[in-house]
Amino acid sequence: MSEEKSTKETDAWFTLSGDVNSDMVHRVFEAVSGMSENGVETAHVLIQSNGGYVSDGLCLYNFLSNSPVKFVMYNAGAVASIAVILFLSGTRRYASETARFMVHKSHATASPGARPDALNIIVEGLRADDARTESILRKHIELLPEQWAIHQYSDLHLTARDAKVARMINDVADFAPPKGVHIRNI
Repeated sequence: MSEEKSTKETDAWFTLSGDVNSDMVHRVFEAVSGMSENGVETAHVLIQSNGGYVSDGLCLYNFLSNSPVKFVMYNAGAVASIAVILFLSGTRRYASETARFMVHKSHATASPGARPDALNIIVEGLRADDARTESILRKHIELLPEQWAIHQYSDLHLTARDAKVARMINDVADFAPPKGVHIRNI
């Protein structure tokens, strides 16, 4: 059997969309279990998500980064907020020319009439989330000082070209499964 045929049999193609939440965590756990059982070595995953819950995104980042399957991530539209951390779990990462990324600090809404001790707990939780996500961002990407300054207080938007300069992606390229492959939705 040729090496090219062997590689095709160990690669698989997937789409993953929606909010980063406990439902997505469950779907990804199930999908990776199936990948492992079916001998998938490399999973090509197109992600479309505007974000969700920080803890769920961190769980997925840690799980996929240490999975027996190698992940190649793609952005063909928008990967934002905690979904960027999920995206960074890929060993290789690509984005379409028209794709965008957005990163920002954590945020929360307090209940009306919340007492100072409750507000303090919320603030401490947000600071902990920001420290965890920023350490992952700094491990994988190289933003300019001006970009880090924007990230400190606002939403930082990156085009595919910006993401390449920041080393968030390996190259500007489309999710393009070979003709005839089965594309599974996670």
